[in-house]
Amino acid sequence: MESLETQPGRSSLVAHLRFHFMANDITAVLLKMHVNGYDLQVLRCRTGAATKDGHTQRVLGQNKDGSCHCEVNSTMWSFPALKYEAVLLQVQTCKGSLSSLQEQVVLSSNCLPQIQAQIVNVTARLQPFQYLHHQGLYTALSLRLLGQELSKLEIDISSIHTQLNNTQTQKLSKEVGKLRKDVERIQTSDIVNIKTVKETLRFLKNSVESCKTIPKDFRGQQRYCLKGLITNISEPITTKISPYGKSYISGSWGRQAQMDTEGEKDSYWVQPLVSSHIWGNTFRVYQTYEDFMASVKHKDFTFAPSYSHANAIEGPSGVLYGEALYYNCYRSADVCRYDLKTNTVKRVTLPGTGVGFNNKFPYCYYDCRLNSDVDVEADETGLWVLYATVGNHGNLVVSRLAWDGEAQTLNVTQTWETRLFKKAVSNAFMVCGVMYATRYLDENREEVFYAFDTATGKEVNSLALPLEKVVKGVASLSYNPINKEIYMYNDGYLLAYQTYF
Repeated sequence: MESLETQPGRSSLVAHLRFHFMANDITAVLLKMHVNGYDLQVLRCRTGAATKDGHTQRVLGQNKDGSCHCEVNSTMWSFPALKYEAVLLQVQTCKGSLSSLQEQVVLSSNCLPQIQAQIVNVTARLQPFQYLHHQGLYTALSLRLLGQELSKLEIDISSIHTQLNNTQTQKLSKEVGKLRKDVERIQTSDIVNIKTVKETLRFLKNSVESCKTIPKDFRGQQRYCLKGLITNISEPITTKISPYGKSYISGSWGRQAQMDTEGEKDSYWVQPLVSSHIWGNTFRVYQTYEDFMASVKHKDFTFAPSYSHANAIEGPSGVLYGEALYYNCYRSADVCRYDLKTNTVKRVTLPGTGVGFNNKFPYCYYDCRLNSDVDVEADETGLWVLYATVGNHGNLVVSRLAWDGEAQTLNVTQTWETRLFKKAVSNAFMVCGVMYATRYLDENREEVFYAFDTATGKEVNSLALPLEKVVKGVASLSYNPINKEIYMYNDGYLLAYQTYF
């Protein structure tokens, strides 16, 4: 409280009273004034809080018994104690939740490395199956289908054993009998690994196919195939730009490959894929090597009326064998045979579950060669076709082709299944019944790294035979049994190599 005195004869402010409250600042002022001989008293109360309109509130009071009496409506600025307590409770609850969350974060941080290690482990284990799933290659193994395959194999072995009745056929019969028992056990328990049984069945099927290929006078007829595997490949002995130009980067070429023919024995041929580097309907033939090198005296053949005709070629798949061009037919799992003399086309459908065509199983390694699914090859033993199937999980399949001149039909006589994933190789070719596969090393080199022998069903993946090239891409590789050369269509460049055994 404060008091002020003024001089006599004037209006005087006698007392100034100020009261302070905790919640609001309320000021009470008592004015005692002496004017013209009269004493006047005025009590004014003023709050320091603002009303809703932003102004302070003023009220009049009375002096009773020396004390200030006034009525003040403070509900509009009263302290929100209940809300304050509720907010305080929420803050305390939030603080407890935050502490619990911090503990969980610390615990999770400690467990995170273990979880990450488990994820890496599981991801690595699932990666092969995910790849097969995304590529549409995975099919569940069926016991029923397995039993059907085994029954067919038993019939084939029984027939061969009746004809030959030697040590090898007796051994195969025993192995198939053991496999039959394993399959019967699978039906009642899961002790036997079905994948192992499937692999054993594949090996036995290949062995049966190999037995079919052995003639009684084998050593006399095919003495040129008793030299073993290729031991070396020369540098390119022929390097030439395609007569169609470098712009046609995909196709095939070579020398006529049938050994016992006379008319076309020395002819060379080139087949470019002129539509999107995938399809074609013509090829060119030169009668001599000199004509081929000089790009003169050639003859063009048209085996389909258009690039999209059913008889058009798809992919770099061709080979000239005798007086016919063999190749993959347009958008199909068929092999076509075009007769140069009669201008007729015959075809045969490749065997297998889900034969790959139309760029389903092309040659790849790093860069895929478009629509190189079906690859027709020739060697000392005849015609072959290399491809992949869903049933063999995208691995390479080797089938033997045979042309029946009397019946005028093209047939598939034998089939072998390998364990080499087709998209993991850049190309392949056949030599003496052995399939050789290549892989990309760099822009100037390929490497022959794998061999599968159809005579024994065995494979070798430790070869390291380099193939030099001019540019990066390899469209096709083929072997010629007459001069034992390998021909490469190298993105518009035509290269030839000499093989050594």
